[in-house]
Amino acid sequence: MTGSSGFSRKLAAACAALAVTAPAAAEELRIGFLAPMTGIFAQVGKDMANGFQMYLDETGGNFGGAKVTLIVEDEEGKPPVGVRKAEKLVRQDKVHMFIGGLLAPTGYALAPVSTRLKTVYIASIPAADDLTQRDLAKYPYLVRTGWTSSQPHHPLGQWACEQGYKRVAAVAADYAFGHEVVGGFQKAFEGCGGRIIQKIWPPLGTKDFGPYIPTIKQSADAIFSLMVGPMALQFPKQLAASGNKKPVLGGGTSYDEFVLPAMGEEVIGHVSALQYSAALDTPGNSSFVKRYRAKYGKVPSYYSESNYTTAQMIHEVMETSRGKWPGAAQFVKMLSAVKVDAVRGPVRLDEMRNPVQNIYIKKVERRKMFGYEKDELWNTVIKTYPDVGQFWKYGKQQFLKQPVYSRDFPPCKYCE
Repeated sequence: MTGSSGFSRKLAAACAALAVTAPAAAEELRIGFLAPMTGIFAQVGKDMANGFQMYLDETGGNFGGAKVTLIVEDEEGKPPVGVRKAEKLVRQDKVHMFIGGLLAPTGYALAPVSTRLKTVYIASIPAADDLTQRDLAKYPYLVRTGWTSSQPHHPLGQWACEQGYKRVAAVAADYAFGHEVVGGFQKAFEGCGGRIIQKIWPPLGTKDFGPYIPTIKQSADAIFSLMVGPMALQFPKQLAASGNKKPVLGGGTSYDEFVLPAMGEEVIGHVSALQYSAALDTPGNSSFVKRYRAKYGKVPSYYSESNYTTAQMIHEVMETSRGKWPGAAQFVKMLSAVKVDAVRGPVRLDEMRNPVQNIYIKKVERRKMFGYEKDELWNTVIKTYPDVGQFWKYGKQQFLKQPVYSRDFPPCKYCE
């Protein structure tokens, strides 16, 4: 009896240990969601969460028979906080996966957590190039549903050449995302005959661009900017106030709909590139914009659409598995094979688990859209580059031979 009792106690202890470390039962899909809900990026974080939540609401939170439990954590736009919250989601909340994070450095910080804890990480927003390039082998549980920083800006560099621009000055937030956006634009622009003649790097979070704007080279025939958060609102206002008459091109976040409604006449005519525009004139997007605006009182941003589409892609996998959690490695494999007709257009993943998708060149215009009565600022799509991958026209093998885009690569060989 004593031996039997001891065995029972050991068995109970082993079961308890499994209960601590194993994810929740298959019929419940527990999803952790990381977004900055406070601080300077709070509006972006709310757009992120709203997009995912709207998809849940529209499906009744039922993915193929699995009831979705969404646990939102505030990562404050700070990588160390994101890591701490991801650890909490996996260890305490027993999530099957965690999603999100905002900044490129946060993506780089969260990916190793997924590897160490053998938990799926879906990078719906962090665009850090190397997550799905040179570093991918280190992150077997990572899938990206958004984009790489340079992905939309290779086509934008090509487009700038087609417009006849020859000499461009770049002004961009001084961190990984800004470096990669400028790098992608520069490589394509210089590859078709253009020249980047200057790079100016205001620190992330800059509010006063007074020390930077007067230094922009007057010999430039256009300005390329990349701003994020409140910087996106302040830079064009201060640039216009300085008397600038040069054409302005921007990275995707510079004129995204999270900030566009707060902008004014100073941004009309500015051109940017991204995989989504709220002004995309398709039945699917028209319906999405109307539903989102009715629910949240604002036009959806790319942050909203990206997370809505992420939920759609997860749903597709769970439908295939009939609501049963297939395990982290199998889930990644299944998600990598998903193809969806998303709000933004057709989306599939390449062999390195990054989206291949349309890239839209967009111009800020004041107009009426989708039956709304007021003239408003919209990112009107003026050109579509279909089926764009993260390696543009260079090819994977050739592209990966070069260093990751950085403050110093490509080198500014035409800087004056």
